[in-house]
Amino acid sequence: MNDLLPKRSSVTIIVKAAPRVGQTHGELVCCAGIDAEGHWIRLYPVAFRTLEDAQKFGRWDVVEYDWQLPKGDDRRESRRVAHRELTISGHVKDGAMRENLIASLVVPSLTSELKKGNSLAFVRPLKPRFKVERKHDDEFQAEKKNFLEWHKQETEGLLGFMSKNLVPYEPSPYTFKYTYEIQDGSREGTCQDWEIEATFLKWRRLYGEERALLNMKHRFGDEYSEKGFVLAMGTHKAYNNWLINGIIRLDHGAEDRVQGRLF
Repeated sequence: MNDLLPKRSSVTIIVKAAPRVGQTHGELVCCAGIDAEGHWIRLYPVAFRTLEDAQKFGRWDVVEYDWQLPKGDDRRESRRVAHRELTISGHVKDGAMRENLIASLVVPSLTSELKKGNSLAFVRPLKPRFKVERKHDDEFQAEKKNFLEWHKQETEGLLGFMSKNLVPYEPSPYTFKYTYEIQDGSREGTCQDWEIEATFLKWRRLYGEERALLNMKHRFGDEYSEKGFVLAMGTHKAYNNWLINGIIRLDHGAEDRVQGRLF
């Protein structure tokens, strides 16, 4: 098969990171999921907020996409997609199916995954602690400026997108982090999950900032730790370090239940 020709595949979306503005492609969202064979897939580049409404997928949606192997990215899971051709073809509603999809891919060590050549993985954090930190004002203002400048370019048509009458993306003034342990030792990482930022911004609009922060700590700290969750980890293309790309609820003991079903 000619690797230069586009291929059509499908993936169940698990990761949709918060938007970031890059120098080359503008505002993009890092997306990843699991294909029908149980393999991780990374979709890039996706200018998510410029998609048509019918294309705007969420976690557990099944998405069909055209792709080629990317240039300058040798991570085996990466696919360069024609994001204007994305279509939503289904949705995984069943709880047991979701559990099977995630639990069978949970690994104890990120170091081992990297040695295997893998750049995406689920880990179950031990002794997790959810942390909230206010961004430095200079950092936050620079972030907002990047989104405003991209928005101006997009609305003027300089990037080749049809104008979607978008408002500039509103970043969170806080970063949300986890400290945790896995087989490799103690780690800390910033949550890049779009759901984290979106939840805080929604709760701040509804309840005010103080209550929103309390709700965040209860939901993603107390409640998730009590019931169980996993982190969807991905490596940075340039630096090969692991980042928290997604936070997914998964009951404690789910991995054992899936093993029991398989055997």
